[in-house]
Amino acid sequence: MADAHLSDAVGAGNPPAPTVFFLSDSTGITAETLGNTLLTQFPAGRLERRTIPFITTVEQAHEVVAVIDELAAAGPRPIVFSTTVGQDIRAVLARSRGHFFDLFGAHIGQLEQVLHASASGVPGQAHGVGDAVRYQSRMAAVEYAIEHDDGQSLRALERAELILIAPSRCGKTPTTMYLALQHGILAANFPLVEEDFASMSLPKPLQPFVHKCFGLTSLPVRLSQIRQERRPGSDYASLSQCTYELRNAEDMYRVNKVPYVNSASMSVEEISATVLQRMQLHH
Repeated sequence: MADAHLSDAVGAGNPPAPTVFFLSDSTGITAETLGNTLLTQFPAGRLERRTIPFITTVEQAHEVVAVIDELAAAGPRPIVFSTTVGQDIRAVLARSRGHFFDLFGAHIGQLEQVLHASASGVPGQAHGVGDAVRYQSRMAAVEYAIEHDDGQSLRALERAELILIAPSRCGKTPTTMYLALQHGILAANFPLVEEDFASMSLPKPLQPFVHKCFGLTSLPVRLSQIRQERRPGSDYASLSQCTYELRNAEDMYRVNKVPYVNSASMSVEEISATVLQRMQLHH
């Protein structure tokens, strides 16, 4: 189980926030993603979140219900998001005293009618090995992203589907890793340094692949804050240096017709979606 902080509202005269459960017969990633997406529409402070994956038997389901019911008896009724597939397990979980949201069951019947087919009822299809070819493609992309992180390797750069470029600490590494793991994109990333800004040319190894390049930028204050955490008080982290690098990076992008986005207020998921759309990449 993964716990977060209790709601900030507790102790401030507001009623205590309910605990949120994400239940799954697999990893719990889908339940967390869908449930948290819904919760973003209700910004009522931080909630305690508990993920319970791999609920694969009725007995385990009863144990989970006992935990939920105990919390419901002591305070506000928990909110329960479930992506369990098995009908017998779903039926047990639905009888808990929590507010139960069946994120799969609510739509399976409708899809069966539309597709004129019965659902397999097999758990773990979304994040298991499932499609072996697609899984191996994602793992190969992760290996490629690790090898080509921060310009460490130029080997097989022609295989890259995407090359992210940016000054240090603008989000290159997490974005390439996310694109590899989630979408199977062969993504390299390359840092921009002083000599690049002086010439306004792309780093020489990247010049044959300009059509694969995508730039990231940020806000000087935000970049300075991030760099201060890594090297406090350094010229590298100074506001003037960050301003200089970002200004020149954006000029370089424009000169070389490299598309770019400001990542300062974007999540990795948002940056990745933007890159995929603008570079017309898909797997």
